[in-house]
Amino acid sequence: MKRVFLIVLDSFGIGEMPDAAEYGDKGTNTLASVAKSPYFSMENMKKLGFFNIDGVDCHEKADTIQATIARMTEKSKGKDTTIGHWEIAGICSEKPLPTYPDGFPKEVLDEFSQRTGRGVLCNAPYSGTEVIKAYGKEHMETGKLIVYTSADSVFQIAAHEDIVPVEALYEYCEIAREILQGEHGVGRVIARPFIGEEGNFTRTAKRHDYSLMPPKTTMLDVLKENGKAVIAVGKIKDIFAGKGITEFVYTKGNEEGIERTLEYLDKDFEGLCFINLVDYDMLYGHRNDVDGYAKALTYFDEKLPEIMAKLREDDILMITADHGCDPGYTVSTDHSREYTPFLMYGKTVEPKNLGTRDTFADIAATVLNYFEMTKPFAGESML
Repeated sequence: MKRVFLIVLDSFGIGEMPDAAEYGDKGTNTLASVAKSPYFSMENMKKLGFFNIDGVDCHEKADTIQATIARMTEKSKGKDTTIGHWEIAGICSEKPLPTYPDGFPKEVLDEFSQRTGRGVLCNAPYSGTEVIKAYGKEHMETGKLIVYTSADSVFQIAAHEDIVPVEALYEYCEIAREILQGEHGVGRVIARPFIGEEGNFTRTAKRHDYSLMPPKTTMLDVLKENGKAVIAVGKIKDIFAGKGITEFVYTKGNEEGIERTLEYLDKDFEGLCFINLVDYDMLYGHRNDVDGYAKALTYFDEKLPEIMAKLREDDILMITADHGCDPGYTVSTDHSREYTPFLMYGKTVEPKNLGTRDTFADIAATVLNYFEMTKPFAGESML
């Protein structure tokens, strides 16, 4: 019974890509920034070979490695969650998803207001924590929705739970998702509920993402069509709009994501368990919190032996990332165009360094190769 556990450490980049300057990300290196923190320790990842990956020079390397390792290059035009995960699953996006540095066009917001019955505040790129500070009071007084974006392809709607019940906010997001197709097909519509009083507004864990439907066949579709389990942990189901998923569980953060993973390691199934650990990005990268990011990585590293101990004879563990989000890069709080790590460990996996790969899609090719399935997309197996 073959099982693959694919863990995405969301935003854990390992250094700028050659075209980083085109994205405003010259000099970014998420790993190098967090490695400077006194709270950073990844000794178990070191044993696997993490610090032996191409271009990683911020830490002592291992004399021998226990995993197959590689530095992954994002072939797609973008640096966001949707594009990154889609490429991991086999889709290379030649065109970037639309972004709105000057806010969304009037015709989009007019239709949105008409269909929701509520006005709109903000309509500009904003930090999620700052936007509720700036517009939370007016939102509570008027009932208008706080609509904002970022450098990513996102349409985000913030609303206080006492003013707009969460289920109503989700309905508004579904309306926005229907509107935002074609030319204005953003990668994600995101519900951002918050609570509290002016001066003390806090976002809650009831965030919900509404992704654009993947435009092509992914490894998830191939696995599902061939009768294998495709289990989504965290926001994986939302990223793929449910396409190709057979079972899912949402999580409130990294700790719960790791616990759900440990539970699935004890279950019998044949197929893929695809996990996203989002805190690195959401709580620390975007907030320039170097120490928080380092502590979260250290926690994962401490749990890694427990994960590895539960692997069965035919199991494979893969660890990677979807983009960067350098908390030490204070020019912006946005994602960064970086290489990502890849580590593959299992009793049937021969440890080796594969250098730098051309696309994240090699991961999808590897998964399908392991299950002896034909891949309908670019990418070469690393087995």
